Amino acid sequence: MKLSIRAALCASAMLLAAAPAYAHFILVAPDAWVEVNVLGDPQKAAPCGTSDITKGTPTGKVAEMKGGDLLHIKIKETIYHPGHYRVALSVLDRSELPADPVAETREGTRGPISVSGKIDPNPKAPVLADGLFLHRERPAKDTFWETDIKLPNINCEKCTVQVLQFMEEHGLNKEGEFSYHHCADVKITADPKLPIDMSWPGQKAAS
Repeated sequence: MKLSIRAALCASAMLLAAAPAYAHFILVAPDAWVEVNVLGDPQKAAPCGTSDITKGTPTGKVAEMKGGDLLHIKIKETIYHPGHYRVALSVLDRSELPADPVAETREGTRGPISVSGKIDPNPKAPVLADGLFLHRERPAKDTFWETDIKLPNINCEKCTVQVLQFMEEHGLNKEGEFSYHHCADVKITADPKLPIDMSWPGQKAAS
């Protein structure tokens, strides 16, 4: 009987070791565009966490900001995984959002495992910031990742802010590969005291 219990414990340990590690996060600020559960789901599919397979319920929330303002980003990791975050902005359509970071991988027993994701040290539109909150150790309980990112001086009725998490040492997801995604809807009104940032789509110089 003791041998059977020991064998069962060993088998369970092997299964846990072989199982892929999943990371999750919640976009605390700005408000996410869809309702999420306590882990932050839905969040796997690009560009904003939902798909025909994994649907979401829109919140209808739109944050109103002024061009040049600082957008406060606040993130809560609900399941730890090493990696980093990236913030991007689309103006006219979410198709403007960039592809997920290019991943360096190694072969695992069940397929590719991510080693690292490409970080742009000098991001430009549509990326606002890259390589944020790079970490390879489990943060303390109830830790939040926070930063302020300057918005471009543009006009848009309903921009999309995308916050993406690239996960290292992660198996391939069916929908999101090595990244998880959250988005927030934002209305930006240009500050008339500042020049319009023409590097963003659909902008017209102030007359």
